[in-house]
Amino acid sequence: MQWGLIGASTIAAEHMIGAIRAQNGHSVKAVLSANAERGAGFASAHGIPSSTTSLDEMLADDDIGAVYISTTNEKHLPQAMVAIAAGKHVMCEKPLAMSAADAAKMVSAAEEAGVLLATNHHLRNAGSHLAIKALIQDGKLGEVLSVRIFHAVLLPEHLRGWRLSDSAAGGGVIPDIVVHDADTVRFHLEEDPQEVVAMESHGSLSRGAEDGAMSVWRMPSGVQVMTHESFTHPFAPSGFEVHGTKGSVIARNVMTQRPVGEIALITAAGSREVSFANHGLYDRSLALFADALNGNGQPSATGVDGVKSLAVAEAVKQAAVTSRAVTIDYHGV
Repeated sequence: MQWGLIGASTIAAEHMIGAIRAQNGHSVKAVLSANAERGAGFASAHGIPSSTTSLDEMLADDDIGAVYISTTNEKHLPQAMVAIAAGKHVMCEKPLAMSAADAAKMVSAAEEAGVLLATNHHLRNAGSHLAIKALIQDGKLGEVLSVRIFHAVLLPEHLRGWRLSDSAAGGGVIPDIVVHDADTVRFHLEEDPQEVVAMESHGSLSRGAEDGAMSVWRMPSGVQVMTHESFTHPFAPSGFEVHGTKGSVIARNVMTQRPVGEIALITAAGSREVSFANHGLYDRSLALFADALNGNGQPSATGVDGVKSLAVAEAVKQAAVTSRAVTIDYHGV
């Protein structure tokens, strides 16, 4: 499979090009950038044969069978829909679109076209989160009572552009990070949040878009979820906690793109360290995508997963703006 990169992005450079090339028989043939000079420089720096400013030109190349979309959020829907119509398989960054309703249109279009649509939710591929899920599934925690997520970080300076200033492009900590937390909760608990209450903040880094949010979610099983997302916390460790009737999992520094962190399992017998695999998160994501292309299984995060994580983030934003509890609409997916 030869790939086209829609977006000469940081995440493509730092994570996805290597992950694509790590798959047997997969390579990157072209990159699309709105700026011809930037695209050419990106292609040269990463050993990509060609660059273009024309999406139509990229999609007309029959050698390209899949595209990876990592442009700003407002471009995801139109670019994905055109790629799907051209018969290309799509791996798209989160959030899939500017609304869950639009993301659901992408899912329907991919199903009708018979192409694969995946959401690039990396955290469910982390060895740390796979180990946490195994503890839950094995009954080590008993009945799950609550989940707490600490995803307050300091946004790196090179990313402090549209994420802080341009809500119309999908900026803000809610579409950027809440979608990750929503997907991770759904991955672990295997159920969809029903209702949320939330608050947002416009703090030291905000130039229009929210740079902090806190929310509480109600799950169908009765589990309560508490989350904190921020772009402004330079010294706060990230964390993921699951508390049950027989034990608790306390994980730190696992809400990241790297295979790092620490996990402790606390039960009546005391506390013990939990080991986990240190494979690349994006390598696993692309491996499962490649398997799905060959008819084996499905991507680690499907298009439906992308719709549902976005629906939760939408509800968090609505709850924060209205100061009311919001019931989540999954648009029938």
